[in-house]
Amino acid sequence: MAMRDIRVIGDPVLRTVCDPITKIDDRVRSLVADLLETVDTEGRAGLAANQIGVSLRAFSYNIDDEIGYVLNPVVAELSEQTQEGDEGCLSVPGLWFATKRAFYARVVGQDLDGKEIMVEGTGLMARCLQHEVDHLDGHLYLDRLDRATRKKAMAAVREL
Repeated sequence: MAMRDIRVIGDPVLRTVCDPITKIDDRVRSLVADLLETVDTEGRAGLAANQIGVSLRAFSYNIDDEIGYVLNPVVAELSEQTQEGDEGCLSVPGLWFATKRAFYARVVGQDLDGKEIMVEGTGLMARCLQHEVDHLDGHLYLDRLDRATRKKAMAAVREL
């Protein structure tokens, strides 16, 4: 296991759609261990594999003292009810912007044994699940901002 460096905005891996995990081997087990160790730091809610430079569909989460991971996650359900709150990202350090998300989210995927797992939640957990799957699809939360806020965000990014 290793605490991995976080890739930041401008790194092309963050804009690349991640490949599905087709074989669970030692490389994938090591990736999950690294994701779990790297997310297990105060203030970190989630971490996608491409944020540590690995273009595979996997992420870890750390919400309300619950730490876990999902391989090959797919958003299975989102509520029509929404939430809006400040959202940040390890790959866009120091910047927080009001971002609209579904209030409830359910993600299905696999564990390291290849068995189907489901993670769901409301509030912060729902925000995290949506945020991390977006990463695996090559999107940053900045892409979800309204036009005026996105303009301010991109100006702040250029100042980084």
